[in-house]
Amino acid sequence: MDQKLKVAILGGTGMVGQRFVSLLENHPWYEVAAIAASPRSAGKTYEEAVGSRWKMDTPMPESVRNLIVMNVNEVEEVAAKVDFVFSAVDMKKEEIRAIEDAYAKTETPVVSNNSAHRWTPDVPMVVPEINPEHFAVIEDQKKRLGTTRGFVAVKPNCSIQAYAPALTAWKKFEPVEVVATTYQAISGAGKTFKDWPEMEGNIIPYIGGEEEKSEQEPLKLWGEIVDGKIVKAELPVITTQCVRVPVLNGHTAAVFVKFRKKVSKEELIRALEEFRGEPQELDLPSAPRQFIRYLAEDDRPQVRLDVDYERGMGVSIGRLREDTVYDYKFIGLAHNTVRGAAGGAVLCAEILTAKGYIKKK
Repeated sequence: MDQKLKVAILGGTGMVGQRFVSLLENHPWYEVAAIAASPRSAGKTYEEAVGSRWKMDTPMPESVRNLIVMNVNEVEEVAAKVDFVFSAVDMKKEEIRAIEDAYAKTETPVVSNNSAHRWTPDVPMVVPEINPEHFAVIEDQKKRLGTTRGFVAVKPNCSIQAYAPALTAWKKFEPVEVVATTYQAISGAGKTFKDWPEMEGNIIPYIGGEEEKSEQEPLKLWGEIVDGKIVKAELPVITTQCVRVPVLNGHTAAVFVKFRKKVSKEELIRALEEFRGEPQELDLPSAPRQFIRYLAEDDRPQVRLDVDYERGMGVSIGRLREDTVYDYKFIGLAHNTVRGAAGGAVLCAEILTAKGYIKKK
């Protein structure tokens, strides 16, 4: 790319916003030209606005320390500075939908980490290796918004990243029933142990709204476009439990699967290891070379050893074995704030750029 695209991060002072800042440091295609946040942060340098709340393991990039934070509600002013925006705003859902649509209507594409637009029928919710064909619905969305280049695209919930990719790799074997329990890191709530000391040595068997997302969002990924809207798939039937555990980064899933077709363990492992998508074919900057890997050791995947696989953009699967009630069971692991949040959104932006949906204004 001859000239980098300029991007703004909406909600840039929060944990996911910080992850966007970290991932975009030295990105070959994108340059952070603006950071927008709440009115209380506006007017401060990014370093002043974040203060002691920097939650990444790596230092704050020098390139953003002295950026003056803008008011996220001043849509026209922020949009005028950039070619597109990443959204990680912390607002009520109806407010998020309204502000993301407002940015799109300034002819500024929005790639969102938020859940507010995930069930808007003409908004693509995409894992780039799974359903990039859903970006085609953007043309119908533009008609609704009255735009020529502005649109909203989203990525799905972090909780499904540890098992939806494996089920996609096994699609030809026709999974019909899935039972999944997710063990979710505290960073999924935007917290560290410093923020949430009561999570040390503790488990909370409830995460508000998470089970519905975990059961329904994979079905939209596997759905199809009908008359300008994405219609979710009917199968497999998925039921979940979602548990908060004392882990900083990394969502683990324990999954049971029933297939319509008879399949061997060897065939399932081969399907995982051979699974590739458009990000790998296009060699996108953030794409993992090997999206899904299978670990044969009995005690893998582990968060400590495996959460950063492929810079946090890959998925690790292990303990695949036959089950006495279902056909097979396995353990999956994915990095929830990289692949499951900001990194997944960056990869969405890259494939949208490669396809010509995001370009210089």
